[in-house]
Amino acid sequence: MFKKILALALVSFFVILTDGCKTSGPVSNLYPEYDSLTARIKLPEGFKISVFAGNIRDARSLASTPDGKTVFVGNRRRKNVYALTDTDGDMVADKWDTIATELTMPNGVAYRDGDLYVAEVNRIHRFPDIMNNLANPQSEVIYDGYPTDRHHGWKFIAFGPDGKLYVPVGGPCNVCDKEDENEVYASITRINPDGSGLEVYAKGVRNSVGFAWHPDTKQMWFTDNGRDLLGDDIPACELNLASEKGLHFGFPFWHQGDIPDPDFGDKYPRDKFTEPKFKFEPHSAPLGLRFYQGDMFPAKYKNNLIVAQHGSWNRSPEAGHIGYQLRFVQIEGDEVVNSEVFASGWLNKETNKGMGKPVDILEMPDGSILVSDDVAHCIYRISYEK
Repeated sequence: MFKKILALALVSFFVILTDGCKTSGPVSNLYPEYDSLTARIKLPEGFKISVFAGNIRDARSLASTPDGKTVFVGNRRRKNVYALTDTDGDMVADKWDTIATELTMPNGVAYRDGDLYVAEVNRIHRFPDIMNNLANPQSEVIYDGYPTDRHHGWKFIAFGPDGKLYVPVGGPCNVCDKEDENEVYASITRINPDGSGLEVYAKGVRNSVGFAWHPDTKQMWFTDNGRDLLGDDIPACELNLASEKGLHFGFPFWHQGDIPDPDFGDKYPRDKFTEPKFKFEPHSAPLGLRFYQGDMFPAKYKNNLIVAQHGSWNRSPEAGHIGYQLRFVQIEGDEVVNSEVFASGWLNKETNKGMGKPVDILEMPDGSILVSDDVAHCIYRISYEK
């Protein structure tokens, strides 16, 4: 116990020095300042939520080593990337390392073959042999040709089954037609691990901050955030299936598959584009998603999606905010057959204020999942016991 207290005291001191984050001394769950928040979260029977790591400003995208002991955390508003290590196997991070500083929106992180990849707005870094160099990480820029626009410029990245690194490029606007200016705008691209071979994989994607591949079909499913300023109730945010290279998903011409854009909708017919497989609540901002592959959760979750819905920012006070939850999405073949809320409670509906916003999801080797939150500044752990 003394060792754990000493370790967490050092962590608290480190955080104060590097990020100015508020910390508390360790007690039973090590992060007591989150007790009132986690007590609000509603989960299906048998599930429970705890805090894997707290006081991480703007915690966004997650990646980990294969053994799950070290979790890498990117962010959008801050400039740092962290490695959080659970040294004693109690599912709470007790060692922090700063991997990078002074980066531009280093949202995306991915781990492959011992190397850590980090995405800034316009470039991709690789940190070779990261676990043997946590104390003195060195990086190389493998690609720096992405646009520098910060509007939807932050990136989620992940390696696909083909071994390529997939990198989205959001539309640099609420709604605009920029494809002729640069073909990578409003797309999902992919490159080789050394940064070579850039190609556009999917087009017409306004702002994807999450994608994953079905464990059996190896097909990509991705979230996309719908445009703003068409009202509280349209358009829906989207879950899309990119079953092959070259599909166009409609932006900026058509939204949610069946709503023509007021300015661009008359340029092409609806049937030119691939429609979404599922429509999320309008403005609910679905971000990270993962196909659950573990054995801890009940069988119905196996090979199906859990999606983080970050939550709205621009719905009218009368309509109220929406999202701020995790959603379960069941898939059969290439169709969505069921969807239901998996975790909720981050939104206080009485005050219309969000106490937290889920961002990304990461499955751990034991079958539990981690969920980052860039408003409550923490990473939760959700587990299940019969």
